[in-house]
Amino acid sequence: MTIKEPDQSVWNRFWKRKNDMNKVYPSSPSVLEAIKKNFNPAGMKILEVGAGTGRDSAELARMGAQVYVLDFAENSLKIVDGLRAKDNLYESLKLVRGDAFKAPFPDNTFDLVFHQGLAEHFKDSLPLIKENFRILKHGGHCLCDVPQTVHPYTVIKHILIAMDKWFAGWEKQFTMPQLKKLMADAGFECVYQYGDWMRPNLFYRMAREFCFKFGVELPKYPLQGTAYQKAKDRILNSLESNPLMHYTQLSIGVLGRKP
Repeated sequence: MTIKEPDQSVWNRFWKRKNDMNKVYPSSPSVLEAIKKNFNPAGMKILEVGAGTGRDSAELARMGAQVYVLDFAENSLKIVDGLRAKDNLYESLKLVRGDAFKAPFPDNTFDLVFHQGLAEHFKDSLPLIKENFRILKHGGHCLCDVPQTVHPYTVIKHILIAMDKWFAGWEKQFTMPQLKKLMADAGFECVYQYGDWMRPNLFYRMAREFCFKFGVELPKYPLQGTAYQKAKDRILNSLESNPLMHYTQLSIGVLGRKP
């Protein structure tokens, strides 16, 4: 199979279709939760790489961080700019168009760099993580969140890749040991790890996307607020850091510290 990494045009088309934020699911809640669990964002200098909708960055800016988002897709930055304007975050949320592999920042700039749904799109992810390492201050942290290998998502994805129907053309995945090795190879000390199940689940989201084609919009979060959903979330939250559970979760993340 020919590996074709997605280029700028792929992401511009993708985010042009996803400009209605009421219909787009946010990134995994575990990304923001991991940051809040490990840091007080107030006063931190933070970079999100490959920002997508930028909703996590906007929330961190509201919490008092000085946040930068870096993306080379104009349509992604337009979405983030709309969010910034809506919440009047011009002073605390900065937009930068550029290459994640050649970030336009000096060495030792940030306290925290994070990204979700980025590292898996490159055949060799190590240069990306090394660039994250470069622009972090000593003692700073990088959070990398990626799709996990042992999941139905992987099977469906590779079927669509083989059919040339995958939205990004090509994508890989990681086990937790592989992700921790990637971070360690870039020079990071791995200090925290987590995983998350997609909520609502993958098959519901697929059904919802399919219904859009016929003008039908299913609820974004079915059963939200019910006793069943609250109990389910409590159980999943209690298990999310169990090492065995990392082999059942859709996404996994590692927080690495720069010595």
